[in-house]
Amino acid sequence: MDISLASWFVILLALAAANLPFLSERLFGLIALSPKAASTDKSMWWRLLELLVLYFVVGFAGRFVEGRTGDVFSQTWEFYAIAAVAFIVLAYPGFAFRYLRKRNSAL
Repeated sequence: MDISLASWFVILLALAAANLPFLSERLFGLIALSPKAASTDKSMWWRLLELLVLYFVVGFAGRFVEGRTGDVFSQTWEFYAIAAVAFIVLAYPGFAFRYLRKRNSAL
């Protein structure tokens, strides 16, 4: 796989994974929380936990892709802090869609 293509793959995977908790009422888009919870929204705590788990999933996927294209470079805590902040920034469209969108209750 080309390095440029691998980079875009990881970026698009991160964008999709960061927005998934806010666009789906199911846990990781697959698991229903409970039968009676279908009528209620998933709590923000579930969304944050899901966002944290997906951050690590994307990190492991990025490390795997990096290993397939060449040497895996060692990283320090600064890299992971910046990656976490970038992942949160990528989650903003889903957050805005879920919580900041004005809903028309008349319809």
